[in-house]
Amino acid sequence: MVKKGMFTLGPADLRRIFTRQAEPGDPPQGLTPAGVLVPVFFRDGVPHLLFTQRTHLVKDHRGQISFPGGVRDSRDPDLIATALRESAEEIGLDPAVVEVCGTFRPVTTVTGYWVAPFVSLIPYPYSFRLNRREVARLLLLPLQGFLDADRWRTGPYTYRDRTVLVCCWQGDDDVIWGATARLLLNFLACLGENPLAPEMRGSCELDEG
Repeated sequence: MVKKGMFTLGPADLRRIFTRQAEPGDPPQGLTPAGVLVPVFFRDGVPHLLFTQRTHLVKDHRGQISFPGGVRDSRDPDLIATALRESAEEIGLDPAVVEVCGTFRPVTTVTGYWVAPFVSLIPYPYSFRLNRREVARLLLLPLQGFLDADRWRTGPYTYRDRTVLVCCWQGDDDVIWGATARLLLNFLACLGENPLAPEMRGSCELDEG
């Protein structure tokens, strides 16, 4: 469990909080729908999040840190199926061992994607099998670290002559930014947490990554 003052979090809390969230509707016209897992596991009772770092061989967001998932395929009945299928393909996570708790607010990206997140409980330890064309490595990070306001930053990002202010989280050796950072903030908001300094909240909550 995470404890921050009176704040605690366990598996039952995730099930309770995220089953109450509205299911994502249809994406806005012109955007490509995608689904990602927000995988949570508990190591010695401490909640962690799993991320992937993309290789430089993929089409978009090369080298970036993201949640496992991808673009909806015509064979996927819904975006939960997309997220589970893509996670199995990317990191060898068997859908049978994943407990999907629920969802929260999707985000859009300047690269034209509409990303729906699905909070999921996964086992730990687990023998992941990485698709080396798509995934360079896994990151297993404690949730507590994302509550530290000093690790959050903003900065400009330019894509096809359009510059936006994006939000990022600075770890010891890694940076999580753009859409994944915004998904993180939306996830934390569902838990009643906002680690951002007041002067950062407008850009971090409205940026497109």
